[in-house]
Amino acid sequence: MKFPAVLLAGAALTTGFGADHTIHKFERKQLSNEFWSEGANFGDFNKDGANDIVSGPFWWEGPDFTKKHEYAPATQTFKRKNDDGTEALAHGYDPLGYSKYFFAFTHDINKDGWTDILILGFPGEESVWYENPKGATGHWKHHIALDVTDNESPTFADLTGDGQPEIICSSKGFYGYATPESDPTKPWKWHNISPNNNYHKYTHGLGYGDVNGDGKADLLEKSGWWEQPASLDADPLWKFHAFEFSKPGGAQMYAYDVDGDRDNDVITSLEAHGYGLAWYEHVKDGDKITFKQHVFMGKEPSDNKYGIKFSQLHAVDLFDMDNDGLKDIVTGKRWWAHGPKGDAEPNAAPVSYWFKLTRASSGVEFVPYLIDEDSGIGTQVVAGNVNKDNLPDVVVGNKRGTFVLLHKATKASKSEYEKAQPKPLK
Repeated sequence: MKFPAVLLAGAALTTGFGADHTIHKFERKQLSNEFWSEGANFGDFNKDGANDIVSGPFWWEGPDFTKKHEYAPATQTFKRKNDDGTEALAHGYDPLGYSKYFFAFTHDINKDGWTDILILGFPGEESVWYENPKGATGHWKHHIALDVTDNESPTFADLTGDGQPEIICSSKGFYGYATPESDPTKPWKWHNISPNNNYHKYTHGLGYGDVNGDGKADLLEKSGWWEQPASLDADPLWKFHAFEFSKPGGAQMYAYDVDGDRDNDVITSLEAHGYGLAWYEHVKDGDKITFKQHVFMGKEPSDNKYGIKFSQLHAVDLFDMDNDGLKDIVTGKRWWAHGPKGDAEPNAAPVSYWFKLTRASSGVEFVPYLIDEDSGIGTQVVAGNVNKDNLPDVVVGNKRGTFVLLHKATKASKSEYEKAQPKPLK
């Protein structure tokens, strides 16, 4: 592929912190070792100016995340078997099973100036938002937003371009989205964008972004993309463009200009319970759009230039991790997705990585940097500036507990910097 000269010049100036020899590391802070959720997020719930963290039925006060609050009933227990064969009662969900908290999002849903919590639950179950009590103690009042939320990578984002996020998912066989009414405490309005194709509640792979460059976000799924029409009046069906991004389905999908040629490509993991991470280059075929696959991590170490491989990329985020103006991929291994057996390498190290996007005349490269090797991801991984130091952090909830991975950037000598960089395979 060829890059515009102006973009190459910009890339030469912004291909990371190597020019000033900055090393990026992350400090793992574990908030809980109990399994309550497969997703976590952050937001300022008490209006003290510091971001807090939500995972499962709890939120932790920032900036030190030591004080925990229960915003929803936390009565779940299970019997854990000890090494000596005896049993003990433990709090949370059994890691051999599943949580009811698959995804957490934070937003002022009722526009009262306080940040609320939206939980997308186990596939096929309801989505519920919890109303911030404005500093009052006790459980938060909850409201059912959508009675059936399907797909294993639903999200909460502005699909329609009206400035307000919607629940984007499949439901009862249709792809579509749910919007709050004038009274968001009432059930939200569901909008079909597809026919009833009997999409299964456990379907993998879902995302959104402007694929065709018309300024409107489209819906991405493992088998293609749904083009947003010029008008959404009367809920028209969206036009489907078939393309097999990943047959079994991965995780969250993104439309993003990876190669800098001013059209959006697609980023996705290839198999949520197996292997593979790829970007799909946007290619014009006459007046049609197709894609060229670029796999940069697979089943074997040799599939990655730097020898990195791990399985079960069940969550992916896209965020500029080094402030160079290019969005990077944040992902990792979901540990024990279906317990200690059955999936690809279920007991391997629960790593998390960020893949730095670089552009050069030789092409695109995603350079892997280890974030942590003992936390992993869930069905959701969230990158963002949690502690407001302008360095993006990572928040995770999964079967190993709840974690915040705090980003640390340190200046280094040239030799120290070079030693810390990933080394290509020989």
